[in-house]
Amino acid sequence: MEQKNILLVEDNTDDIELARRAFQKVNLNDNMIVTRDGAETLEYFKGKGKYQGRNINDLPQIILLDLKMPKINGHEVLKYVRENQETRYIPVIILSSSQDKKDIMRSYELGANSYIVKPIDFLKFSEVVQQIVIYWLTLNEQPASKRGE
Repeated sequence: MEQKNILLVEDNTDDIELARRAFQKVNLNDNMIVTRDGAETLEYFKGKGKYQGRNINDLPQIILLDLKMPKINGHEVLKYVRENQETRYIPVIILSSSQDKKDIMRSYELGANSYIVKPIDFLKFSEVVQQIVIYWLTLNEQPASKRGE
């Protein structure tokens, strides 16, 4: 069975730990890749910086993307993902604490597949992450990767 990687783009250490614990509950902790800001995420996709030598054809099956990050924000990352031929079909789920209608609208304008406001409570957060995984990695059919053709 193909390994399904999840890219978590998140700068908050507590939220990263909550996500790790939630992924452990569904046996996917080893499949979680974490980048801590937009600049690091772009390096990941381009195989540069600390990701030098990474197989750039090995793409995540879903991206969980925070918006409010240092260096390059989530909207800029989303724009890059959608403009890049190799990554444009990867489902991007915005997982943000922002309930600002402008953030939500901008996310969808840039091609987000879903926008979820992060629950503060661990149990609710864990449940949301598990539901995301079940839907996007189990039920959802995705087009073949351009790099993998």
